[in-house]
Amino acid sequence: MARDLPIGNGNVLINFDAAYNIRDMYYPLVGQENQSSDHLSHFGIWCARDFFWIDHPEVSKKLKYLEDSLVTNVECAHERLGLSFIIRDGVDVQQNIFLRKIMMENHFDEEREIKLYFHLDLQIYGNGVGDTIYFDPELNSLLFYKGHRYMSLSGLSPDVDKPYPSGYATGQKGIHGLEGTWRDAEDGHLGGNPIAQGSVDGTLELTMMLPPKSSKEAWFWVCFGHTKQEVERLESLLRTESPQALLQRTHDHWVRWVNQDAHQLSLLKPELASFYKRCLLITRTNVDNRGAIIAANDSDILKFAKDTYSYMWPRDGALVSHALDRAGYYDLSRKFFDFCIKVLTPEGYLMHKYNPDSSVGSSWHPWVDGQGKKQLAIQEDETALVLYTLWHHHKLAGTIERSREDYEKFVKPAADFLVHYRDASGLPLPSYDLWEERYGVLAFTVASVYAGLVAAARFADYHQDKARAVYYADIADQVKKAAEQQLFAADQNRFLRALYWSYGENKYVPDYTMDMSMYGLFDFGLFELEDPRLVATMKILKEKLWVHTDIGGIARYENDYYHQVTNDVAKVPGNPWFICTLWYAEWLVASAKVIEDLQEAENLMFWAIHHALPSGTMAEQVHPFTGAPLSVSPLTWSHASFIKVTQEYLSKLKKMTSTGTKQAADASEDKVLEPIVQ
Repeated sequence: MARDLPIGNGNVLINFDAAYNIRDMYYPLVGQENQSSDHLSHFGIWCARDFFWIDHPEVSKKLKYLEDSLVTNVECAHERLGLSFIIRDGVDVQQNIFLRKIMMENHFDEEREIKLYFHLDLQIYGNGVGDTIYFDPELNSLLFYKGHRYMSLSGLSPDVDKPYPSGYATGQKGIHGLEGTWRDAEDGHLGGNPIAQGSVDGTLELTMMLPPKSSKEAWFWVCFGHTKQEVERLESLLRTESPQALLQRTHDHWVRWVNQDAHQLSLLKPELASFYKRCLLITRTNVDNRGAIIAANDSDILKFAKDTYSYMWPRDGALVSHALDRAGYYDLSRKFFDFCIKVLTPEGYLMHKYNPDSSVGSSWHPWVDGQGKKQLAIQEDETALVLYTLWHHHKLAGTIERSREDYEKFVKPAADFLVHYRDASGLPLPSYDLWEERYGVLAFTVASVYAGLVAAARFADYHQDKARAVYYADIADQVKKAAEQQLFAADQNRFLRALYWSYGENKYVPDYTMDMSMYGLFDFGLFELEDPRLVATMKILKEKLWVHTDIGGIARYENDYYHQVTNDVAKVPGNPWFICTLWYAEWLVASAKVIEDLQEAENLMFWAIHHALPSGTMAEQVHPFTGAPLSVSPLTWSHASFIKVTQEYLSKLKKMTSTGTKQAADASEDKVLEPIVQ
């Protein structure tokens, strides 16, 4: 089930499923240690007429955020029981506290007793072995702990005479046929077991009296800490500063944060501008405060391979950080580059992926090839793109004069690796592709290596390292010439996806598959926009990869097997991906000559909006017949792609309408919009 409405502060990340149940609860690193591990935590309501959980089919829901913030605004109603309620959740921006505000409304003309139940099913440290939960009478809280992880669940009723929880339950679950303490709530009375250990869960009860035709507010919160003392400090804070004050400052922070972007969003249609800001906010939830930009934190994917997307892929991180830099969020990108400098190998390359704590992540790339010979288990584009975006980071942030340490610690070793990891023709040696499926020389990788070397040459030139500046620029030119000679299929008048080395034939074998990642040939500057070979390639990509169903969109490549739902590849070459559709939109924006040429690109941008969830969350891909999200959701890269294409669209719009400043209207030498520094 897709994740929706992520909220967080860079230390804590909470994900909900489509029914608004909590499913993921990351702390203390975004993407590492999922303290709930896809276990469902329930929220329920009891009244004298009946009991229901929030995912009951009679409960209607509108799942959205408050405008321009990371505070949710979920409108719910149970018509038969005459109850409606709004839930506003947020993670405090200063402290590691998850806050829930419930605004209950009684639609009947009678006073009613209402009981609210907040259930937590935790898997501390990502597993349910040896957890403890107990009721703490001093805090009036349920306290979960194991090792150096503590979490308290507390609540506040609006009834002055009984403000604290009116009941609680602790117990074991998943063993001896026990489902969990949430079952104990369904009769409107919790058993009050004071402590449990092992695989445990807990439920807290709040009671309120609702007069006829009236409404009241109640609160729950979860405090996170490494020690009991840390949790106690946060609980004390919530008794001196109201939870409303914390939720309000959180709302206000995100409104200020997302509106600091200097782009002239007023030139956009309101729906585009609003969605652009929503993408920035959702992207921020998947950025850990220590620099890791996580691909996705949807633990539902666990069922497929017992692994997740909760890793920092340097490629994804580089492209996400680039979009953030262009929006003016330089501090976030700076932490990402510091992360990459820290993990760069002595040989000058980055590994497949990393955990948020900077340890090397899991991988399926072998270190030997089919002949048993050593190969590097890397995707070379990941190293090259960090180098490429690091140059743009300094350029956009105006910090190039402070880049000497980056030059010494990252640029030189990474560029030297790119230089030497080539064959006699000048092409990069084989590595794994960006889709992590093929080992060869990929057009996307070649383009990224070229861009990385050009960036390295510019760094060297700035730092008066003249020999390296000339050397890196010369090698970049060699890569370009080799690509022209070996990656262009003259008989088909378009570029190849890849070359694969054949030991039997002792030569490279071409791959004619159309792959949307070939957009990198223009985006990373390997070939000029007007190059007829590139124009022909992009035209064929659209023809071959468009999904011919009511859903539409663009697939990754021909006959894409990942989450494939039909063998009719002529009609559905693969599931439509947000990033691939938006890449083509970016091409349309770049090649537009008059303002009317932007219409198709705008249509594709609206395609992304209309196939996101109502909250604005975009998955990796969508079902080609139903439009339902497939694979992980949200995918950070999808949101970053919308951010970047919107920036490009706005830049071209300003240029064509002559309403922007000269700075915004003039295309930079790197096709990068320079935002005003805040």
